[in-house]
Amino acid sequence: MDLNCRNNRNERIGIIGLGYVGLPLACLFATRYDVTGFDISARRLREINGHYDSTKEVTPAELRAALGGGLRCTDDVEALRGCSFYIVAVPTPVNSSHEPDLRALQQASETIGKVISPGDIAVFESTVYPGTTEEFCIPLIEKASGLVCDRDFSVGYSPERVNPGDRVHTVANICKIVSGSTPEAADRVERVYSSVVRGGTYRAPSIRVAEAAKIVENTQRDVNIAFINEVAKVFNALGIDTEEVLEAASTKWNFLDFHPGLVGGHCISVDPYYLIRKAELHGMHPRLMTEARSVNESMGFYLADQVVEALNRRNMPLNEARILILGFSFKKDCPDIRNTKTYDTFTSLRRYGSKVVAYDPVVDLEGVRAEYGELPVTGELEEVMAAGPYDVVVHCVDHSCFETLDLEGARAPECVDCGIVNPRVSACIKKRETSL
Repeated sequence: MDLNCRNNRNERIGIIGLGYVGLPLACLFATRYDVTGFDISARRLREINGHYDSTKEVTPAELRAALGGGLRCTDDVEALRGCSFYIVAVPTPVNSSHEPDLRALQQASETIGKVISPGDIAVFESTVYPGTTEEFCIPLIEKASGLVCDRDFSVGYSPERVNPGDRVHTVANICKIVSGSTPEAADRVERVYSSVVRGGTYRAPSIRVAEAAKIVENTQRDVNIAFINEVAKVFNALGIDTEEVLEAASTKWNFLDFHPGLVGGHCISVDPYYLIRKAELHGMHPRLMTEARSVNESMGFYLADQVVEALNRRNMPLNEARILILGFSFKKDCPDIRNTKTYDTFTSLRRYGSKVVAYDPVVDLEGVRAEYGELPVTGELEEVMAAGPYDVVVHCVDHSCFETLDLEGARAPECVDCGIVNPRVSACIKKRETSL
């Protein structure tokens, strides 16, 4: 059987997972193909079909155009039957022990196995450790379908490169790595993606190379940020402004432009654990990657410690301190709250009895409550002002809207400003006689 006889126009696309990766991809493919988007979340499907994307990766106008064209979104597995080109874009998180959690990937593979037909191809975009597609996903599809890979169907891997909140480096504009279980499968994957992606494609020699390339991209950034975070801690202890040091150092032509920060989200703070775990299974202990993860995991708590130390130096009872945290998402101008390290700062300060409020007009507050419970997080400036005055304002996320934020009247007379970019707390704190 020729598994690659279809031309582009004959492909029907099925996308499993309509989150940060899957929905923009579905809208892009819907400009040329009939696309069935599948997701198990009824809430997610309601908002998408109502022309609203809480991730803010797709605008209402873009959604309206896609849904009025080639895109249909559903939670009915049978609606996927008849597709010929399946794409898996489900999350691959880690559990509380930082072990890879492949349950969503397993469910997606089994879903494809229920509907895949001879001649079809399944392409995985989820970030995984090398070998996952061939050793984990393919057997699941084969078992559920009764078909055999590379005899009845084929498989590809094309790792997602979504940068949440980035309206420049979108899926349509970035270079797409493609690979396949056979050269012919790789040809097919490349033909389909190149028909909609303007940034071009790069043909990896194997699925394992493509998997490894993706995980290295994020692990490299994690290590570089960890170095700068550790440097920031050192300079903080020395009383030196980290940003001033980086500005001076950046005058050298080959200095790498990284800055201290809270490393959260679903990519940089998660993907290195997949590579670490795979290395450990092969008898290796990657010390640099492991230590980088440890440094970056600590930064939310470190920022809270800096606030506490400053309060203690001024003999201000922690249970009387009013603290405002600016930002709750994991990065600038992005509503994504997954694995946000601001949560570590927030909860650490609350344990001391401090009165903590977080202000973030970018995040989806319903999503915050669903993920983290009933925390005092608000997107309304009026609520923030009413809860003041604050003794400390902690800048955790540098949303653009904060650049013009006027907190006049919400600050106590000796209010401290501090943040993760330059964690040194140098302002004076004056004990107040009142408490919340």
